[in-house]
Amino acid sequence: MPLIETTDIIKDYDMGKVKVRALNGINLSIEKGEFVAIMGPSGSGKSTLMHIIGCLDSPSEGSYILNNLRVSDLRKSELASIRNKQVGFVFQTFNLLPHLNILKNVELPLMYGGITYKERIRQAKEMLASVGLSDRLRHKPGELSGGQRQRVAIARAMVNNPAILLADEPTGNLDTQSGGDILSIFNDLHAKGHTVIIVTHDLNVASRANRVIRIIDGKIVDGDIAA
Repeated sequence: MPLIETTDIIKDYDMGKVKVRALNGINLSIEKGEFVAIMGPSGSGKSTLMHIIGCLDSPSEGSYILNNLRVSDLRKSELASIRNKQVGFVFQTFNLLPHLNILKNVELPLMYGGITYKERIRQAKEMLASVGLSDRLRHKPGELSGGQRQRVAIARAMVNNPAILLADEPTGNLDTQSGGDILSIFNDLHAKGHTVIIVTHDLNVASRANRVIRIIDGKIVDGDIAA
């Protein structure tokens, strides 16, 4: 059974009197442990697909099964629980809390799981060490470079050991060197058996993945291209 399986996914948005179809019959299968890039130009539907895969939104029609659970049928409150347990997010803009140090930022997702304070700190420190930031635990995001902030975001995304690491244009705000370092972390995570999905319009970023899925006008135009 694939980790991710979508069947005939359609997503419509009501824009006043006009209905806009963002996704038009998406059939997609991703196995556990794959490193996949979803590519497409602006307006292609890749961000909408990311929102559905990440349980941030629900399809208008069709079926989405994540880790043997039919999440397309769940209510918003149930989706929130699945997001916290099954999906780790990394965004272009980092989305860190500026008033908290990076240890607290990484600890935050664990607070919703009933884990003791001592264990939360241990796990957060371990994840920050894995991205090379053991010497920055008490620093706040504003005291770090863009590349370091994205490392914190990756540590936070992975601290719950999610089924999927889902990254949306993760190098978009970084210089070439920092972006390359971040992509190397994704490659390392994949090598350890994690499932990594990157949403991007950048061919250089997509080339790091083992499979590239291209989407145009809400439809997958190919999904089996080795990068």
